[in-house]
Amino acid sequence: MRKKGSGFIIKFLVLIFMLSFFSACGSQAVNNEKGKTAAPDAVTLATTFYPLYIEAANITKDIPGVRLINIAPPTTGCLHDYQLTPEDLKKMSEADILVVNGAGMETFTDKIVSQLPELKIIDASRDIPLIKGEGDEYNPHVWVSITNAIKQVRNIGEQLAILDPDRAVQYTANTDVYAAKLADLRARMRQVIANAGGKDIITFHEAFPYFAQEFNLNITAVIEREPGAEPSAAELSETIKIIKETGTKVIFTEPQYPARSAETIARETGIKLYTLDPAVTGAMEPDAYLKIMEKNMDILKEALNQDE
Repeated sequence: MRKKGSGFIIKFLVLIFMLSFFSACGSQAVNNEKGKTAAPDAVTLATTFYPLYIEAANITKDIPGVRLINIAPPTTGCLHDYQLTPEDLKKMSEADILVVNGAGMETFTDKIVSQLPELKIIDASRDIPLIKGEGDEYNPHVWVSITNAIKQVRNIGEQLAILDPDRAVQYTANTDVYAAKLADLRARMRQVIANAGGKDIITFHEAFPYFAQEFNLNITAVIEREPGAEPSAAELSETIKIIKETGTKVIFTEPQYPARSAETIARETGIKLYTLDPAVTGAMEPDAYLKIMEKNMDILKEALNQDE
């Protein structure tokens, strides 16, 4: 009888141990599940190209759980004829939110976005007054104006706060900080350009109408309406004629494209060439746009004051 009782006690203790073990495992699983729901879900934010990436990098800076990716490589330039690659498609399929410039810039994403019904879209150019380009199309290069860049940053920050409310306070704080930096740069650039002697310029392609509008510059001619579409002999002659009639003293080329046609005009007229950057390529760092525009400010100061 004593042996039988001992066996029963042992079995009972083993049963208690097993129940305690499974209960602990179940409790751990519940705790893990609670841990997942307690913190905001991770979110992947994609931008279509470089200037939007820089804006988003500032808005999401140091916010846990936000993954930021960029679609078009930062060496692409403007997206006039950009074709999506398989890698681009993979990035888009991984994204929860896609930031687009809008204003007709990203026609290459239209078909893909329609196939991703869960993908949320942020239009960075929402409510920005657009300038008419060629034909019935609007000029999409809004970010080259610092004022419009500030508006884009505000648009992205506000829409992110709505789509990802758990991080709304952080998005708003970062948006305010970056917008203040841009406003400070704009004030300094306005002072430099306002005090410049000349206001007539020739640009390489149609990336600068918003910039010129903001700083009261007068674009007397555009060399290439589309990058890579070199002007005809007649168009070159017309630009040379404009230079002689207006007394324009500077051509701005862009670092992203060959300057052969601009160099031809410079040789024929004696006009000086300078490089103005539309901020479509560069370092993938938060201060990149500020640095690009500060360099543009220094170049403009020199180029517009040649007679001083």
